[in-house]
Amino acid sequence: MGDIKDGDTYQEELLDYEEEEDAAPDAIATKADGSKKGYVGIHSSGFRDFLLKPELLRAIVDSGFEHPSEVQHECIPQAILGMDVICQAKSGMGKTAVFVLSTLQQIEPVSGQVAALVLCHTRELAYQICHEFERFSTYLPDIKVSVFYGGVNIRTHKDLLKNDSPHVVVGTPGRVLALARDKDLNLKSVRHFILDECDKMLDSLDMRRDVQEIFKLTPHDKQVMMFSATLSKEIRPVCKRFMQDPMEIYVDDEAKLTLHGLVQHYIKLSEKEKNRKLNDLLDALDFNQVVIFVKSVGRAAELNKLLVECNFPSICIHSGMSQEERLTRYKGFKEGHKRILVATDLVGRGIDIERVNIVINYDMPETADTYLHRVGRAGRFGTKGLAITFVASTEDSTVLNQVQERFEVDIKELPEQIDATTYMPS
Repeated sequence: MGDIKDGDTYQEELLDYEEEEDAAPDAIATKADGSKKGYVGIHSSGFRDFLLKPELLRAIVDSGFEHPSEVQHECIPQAILGMDVICQAKSGMGKTAVFVLSTLQQIEPVSGQVAALVLCHTRELAYQICHEFERFSTYLPDIKVSVFYGGVNIRTHKDLLKNDSPHVVVGTPGRVLALARDKDLNLKSVRHFILDECDKMLDSLDMRRDVQEIFKLTPHDKQVMMFSATLSKEIRPVCKRFMQDPMEIYVDDEAKLTLHGLVQHYIKLSEKEKNRKLNDLLDALDFNQVVIFVKSVGRAAELNKLLVECNFPSICIHSGMSQEERLTRYKGFKEGHKRILVATDLVGRGIDIERVNIVINYDMPETADTYLHRVGRAGRFGTKGLAITFVASTEDSTVLNQVQERFEVDIKELPEQIDATTYMPS
């Protein structure tokens, strides 16, 4: 809400990935026709208690959610009143639903005016957030949502803004700024300014400059909300420069960031034993869908090729592909056309696929943070999941030890037999 003060620190190369949380709201609304669907006992935890519009409650029920998560409980009552919010909560806890629902609750659509702007730093996440807005605005047909990111001809976006201007804009900073500078995107009516995965946008000086410039094109009086799974103590003051007296919700105890319901194991082996072991695991484990993380584009392509040759239903996504190809593959995997996804860390943040219940770190991530984001792809929103990490060097062991210390977890070696009921949703 406030003006930004400059004097920025930190410079970090921006990785091309992003984290989102798929919405997980929950209410138990009576449908408009009076029939009850998905009814659960209404106590203080129902979405109803947030006094949301009936159209939103209907969409929430249609989505099959049962209870608001802790973060939704903490944030939504304040957010729908227009308060500024800065929120750090673990992966899979429904942060996206906080800003989607609280924004849709407050918007009174005016033709030709953009009321809400959501910025995130990858196209996949922008696409996903747009989908969440569409899902929860099913019964609010007057609200239009559009997504803007690079890799698409800017002329297409300019025509859309001219002929069918949205009320909610989701996009990446570069493209949004280009459209605003060219006067195609008018931000003078924005009442809600949201950054998802804000640390990743504000850590990178280039992207931070874009975000600041966009921020200055919006009115002074607006609601500002920022969300992330990891918010360092250094970046928090930077976030606050954009806000006025924000409500702050942090998971202070980092141990709480590890994921409830997630079984974690490691396997010690040599580099050349990885393929054989992976084959054995995919044969032996029960899974709906599985994501396998590797450290490079080349390794992703090679491993995927190998799995396909072994008749596994595998697909891969990495940053060496065109944007269009990545989105097509992501959509195909999300819709369940393939059950195995081989990916680089591009998918490590924010890519939210409900059926994924196993994550395999074929290559150890470089940091404890990346580990958290990767394994967070399984066991979303409190469901069960399994994470298995290959440890093939002393460097790998060091990272695993850092993970255990930082998140206060005891990750044990994978046993010979593992009970599927511990990681398969019932």
